[in-house]
Amino acid sequence: MDPTSAAARRSSEDEAAAFFRAAPPLRERDAVAATLAGFVARHSRSAGTGGGPAGVVCVTSGGTTVPLEQRCVRYIDNFSSGQRGAASTEYFLKAGYAVIFIHRRGSKQPYCRFLPEDSFLDLFELGEESEIQVPESHTTVVKTAISSYRKAIDEGLLLKLPFTTIFEYLQLLQLVSTSMNCLGHHGMFYLAAAVSDFYVPWESMAKHKIESAGGPLNMQLNQVPKMLFILRNHWAPSAFCVSFKLETDPDILLHKAEMALRKYGMNVVVANELANYKDVVVMVTSSGKTTVSRQSKAEDLEEQLIGLLVKMHLDHITRPNPDQET
Repeated sequence: MDPTSAAARRSSEDEAAAFFRAAPPLRERDAVAATLAGFVARHSRSAGTGGGPAGVVCVTSGGTTVPLEQRCVRYIDNFSSGQRGAASTEYFLKAGYAVIFIHRRGSKQPYCRFLPEDSFLDLFELGEESEIQVPESHTTVVKTAISSYRKAIDEGLLLKLPFTTIFEYLQLLQLVSTSMNCLGHHGMFYLAAAVSDFYVPWESMAKHKIESAGGPLNMQLNQVPKMLFILRNHWAPSAFCVSFKLETDPDILLHKAEMALRKYGMNVVVANELANYKDVVVMVTSSGKTTVSRQSKAEDLEEQLIGLLVKMHLDHITRPNPDQET
């Protein structure tokens, strides 16, 4: 490794360590770690065998928030409904994977994407004898959602871990990544969450609600450490890693995706533009680019995308790249 790269690597590691030292502790961390360890251990014994899952994938979904106060009233949010992560989780489960679903609280959930958004109460009505029942218009959707979700949970193939803030998200990602390291090439990361690039360090944050009486608010945000580099090189170096690059400017999208591929050592970077992210993405790899698009609104783009990634992951398992064993 050349001196410049080595210095950049040490800097990233130092910044990440400082971030975690200063972050507020993850709530119920020990309980989360124990649940996670049990889930991974159960599937590490059977991953890739005839009787077990094809592999274990960590899907991240939804946007992180940046609190502006320790007792948070105001925050900066990232655009993400969680639709892609929720849909992708369904297709990973269908492909035989066990899934760790790190998701934003209140974002889209697997098998619930087609339920009414306005109100939970729209799913129910009272019968003639005041019994609760599902309206005929929603019966098929609700039955499918319940049966598919229960199957995944009852078979122990889906573990859901919620987050809201950037602090919670990155601590969960660290826990999951280090736990999955034992899976080697059978582990996969599908990092679809919209992660904040800037944040207010906890120690410099106002404790109580920022008062508006003081006039305009001037605030300096720090850059969030680039954890993809740490994940690839330390937490789970043998895993198959897929990250996402979202831009509003199509002229820089593919260039930024290619830069991320090289800089962080990802296996795949999925490039998507805000204006049409539901309809088309470009998979960028070291060997080229593949465009994935849906032909109609009735299709899920994620079905094609996950199908391609599953094939690539199988190739990663059977013919691992020694350059990524760092």
